[in-house]
Amino acid sequence: MCALNSRSARHAWLAGATALACVFAYTLAPDQAWAQDVDFEGAQVSEDAEMLLEADTLVYDNDRNTVTAVGGVQIDYDGNRLVAQRVAYDRNTRKLIATGAVEIVDRDGTKIYSDEIDVTDDFRDGFVNALRVETTDKTYFAAESAERRSGTVTTFNRGIYTACEPCEEKPDKPPIWRIKAQKIIWNGEAKTVRFERARFEMFGFPLAFLPAFEVADPTVKRKSGFLIPSYQGSSKLGYGVQVPYYLALSPTFDATFYPTYYSKQGFLGMAEWRQRFNNGAYDIRIAGIRQQSPEEFDPGTVDSREKFRGMIGTKGEFQINPRWSFGWDVLAQTDKNFSRTYSIDGFNQSVHRSQVYLTGLNDRNYFDLRAYRFEVQERLLDADPRSRSEKQPWVLPSFDYSYTPDEAIAGGELNIDVNAQSLYRRELDRSGWQGSGDSDALVRGTEGWNGRVTAEAEWKRSFIAPGGLMLTPLLAARGDAIGTSYSGLSEAAIADLAGTLGVEDDIRSAYFRSMATAGLEARWPILFSTTSSTHVLEPMGQIFARPDAAYQNRLGIPNEDAQSLVFDATSLFERDKFSGFDRIEGGTRANLGVRYSGAFQNGWGLHGLAGQSYHLAGDNPFASPDLVSAGAYSGLESDRSDYVAMVGLTTPVGLSFSAGGRFDEDSFEMRRTDLTAGYTTRPFSIVGRYSFIEAQAPEEAGDPPAYGFDSDRQEVQLSASARFFENWRVFGSGTYDLEKDVLVARSIGFAYDDECFAYSFTVSETENRDTNEVDRSFGFSISLRTIGDFGTASNSPFASSRL
Repeated sequence: MCALNSRSARHAWLAGATALACVFAYTLAPDQAWAQDVDFEGAQVSEDAEMLLEADTLVYDNDRNTVTAVGGVQIDYDGNRLVAQRVAYDRNTRKLIATGAVEIVDRDGTKIYSDEIDVTDDFRDGFVNALRVETTDKTYFAAESAERRSGTVTTFNRGIYTACEPCEEKPDKPPIWRIKAQKIIWNGEAKTVRFERARFEMFGFPLAFLPAFEVADPTVKRKSGFLIPSYQGSSKLGYGVQVPYYLALSPTFDATFYPTYYSKQGFLGMAEWRQRFNNGAYDIRIAGIRQQSPEEFDPGTVDSREKFRGMIGTKGEFQINPRWSFGWDVLAQTDKNFSRTYSIDGFNQSVHRSQVYLTGLNDRNYFDLRAYRFEVQERLLDADPRSRSEKQPWVLPSFDYSYTPDEAIAGGELNIDVNAQSLYRRELDRSGWQGSGDSDALVRGTEGWNGRVTAEAEWKRSFIAPGGLMLTPLLAARGDAIGTSYSGLSEAAIADLAGTLGVEDDIRSAYFRSMATAGLEARWPILFSTTSSTHVLEPMGQIFARPDAAYQNRLGIPNEDAQSLVFDATSLFERDKFSGFDRIEGGTRANLGVRYSGAFQNGWGLHGLAGQSYHLAGDNPFASPDLVSAGAYSGLESDRSDYVAMVGLTTPVGLSFSAGGRFDEDSFEMRRTDLTAGYTTRPFSIVGRYSFIEAQAPEEAGDPPAYGFDSDRQEVQLSASARFFENWRVFGSGTYDLEKDVLVARSIGFAYDDECFAYSFTVSETENRDTNEVDRSFGFSISLRTIGDFGTASNSPFASSRL
């Protein structure tokens, strides 16, 4: 035996110089399979790595054939570190024993603590006493002891797992949640972790006991097996439980099965297939049910008429290259409401758009080609006059293209836009806007086919005159070609509407129209400042000269994409204020306004805009009728428009405010307004909103038919959230209809969230404005970090009741 004090040479490199270096090299670099299975028990090391050994004493016992390092032992090898009071290696038994506050830190930062480690040098067999593990992603594992056999199976006795950090002040305090098990068996070959006689604890109190369950080990990203169950249901479906099963078929594709049983409607089968490629991915979802009790649904609805119901849906998107992409989102189902009734994820919207598209984007140039159809998922039967499903068109196709050359043209900017659409509708849409009874004379969608091609070019150039006045002349030209093939019912509806409005109907198979515009915009930003603030006041003016639009006072041209016209401060300076290409703004018009922005030294900011529009010559397009009366009651139908304004306030203390409105040009009476105010700090936030929309319906004989709501709409919305005790918060919201004196929506809930656990519970009610029927629902969600989430969505009618 010989003892060697090595403190004087503690920083000496021992690269292949002694047998001990080889021993520790083998110890810290176990077989590759185990290194892949259990990250913390052996980081991969380089064969050329050097080892640094520090110890008070290094003892060679040639008689017993052992090597022992004693006192403050520290071994560094290829980014890995072992610290212990004593490390001994028996070359006869090829066993390594480390004792006394053993700590291993691998190169990724994972830490392992133990009182004693006794393993063979190839790590095939061994024993660890009082094990604790801390990973870099803040997960924690402990066991009274651990045994390893055959190089693949590790058994942890009395193991504990949690993703919650221990309390610094009270490290012995139980974490928020943890899983305890009599035995945890980690199979490196099967890549599974099995928990035997396990229990789930919250704050140290046991909540659930499981005889045994098995999960994939942490190195496995995808593995076949059951997923966390979920609970759902409604008064029509009954209570339901879903137990998903995931099938990992390859690294690039998989399948998931979602068997669900509802107490009233029976078994719902659902499956999803997903596949990923280098440049994109797609998925297919299929579901079906044989309803046990269709009579549970309201009579005279789609849900109550069908027994066998199902769907198939698919979504995909592929990046052809950095500029071009191709994709689709398609739904087919046995009836129009199945996916919404059974909340099929990704396909349960009230209006789903099935589409196939090709898009391209390059700097300022844009290309979009798509075919689509809006699918209204509703309970109403097709024979019901209120039904909207069969009135939706097939758009085959829609095309948008925008091109802006990089080079200046005549010193200015040129932009070219092309738009085309072709659509077919099986059923005439004369439904009233928002269900109003007197507006069914309007033709919101024609039965049959119609199409349009539009090309438009715009050139503009900015000049700065002396004194800072900015002038921007503008030239634009546009041409349209429109084709129609109306049904006899559509032609009769158009003629009937023309008679109601007292104008001529002009039904043709083809229309051609053009528009030329010359315009000038002038802006004069004036900057003034004080020692504590900066202000910019910018008077603005525009004038556009153009002829009247063709066919303007005759009915015949369809209006499919320009039905939503909202005149406010954001659209005041638009050259064409219609929302789509089916209508053209003609005549000479001027827009005047003033813009303000202010920045204050204390961090407050204020901005605003106000103005008015003037029709100077020609026929006012907003006073001219079309099939949907798009310009009626817009505030633009007279020569002098309503006033529009907006103002906003921002602050560094969490306070915000914005307001916008439209006011009568003569009486300054409010026609439309939105007010929003909010206050947000770390523990508290509140947001309130007030909205008012004046009725857009005829008041006197000869007025246009209703375009919007047939009565005033006025409501207040309020939402608030308050945090207390660091991790707890309460929240609530409500919407009150001031016109009908009804609290139409209200909800309240509470939540807890921290670094490893989150829980929320919500109760909500919605009340029908007309029938006063109340729907109640509640939702909860529980999230355990690294384990998963489960619960119900707060907006789903789980155990809902109807009064």
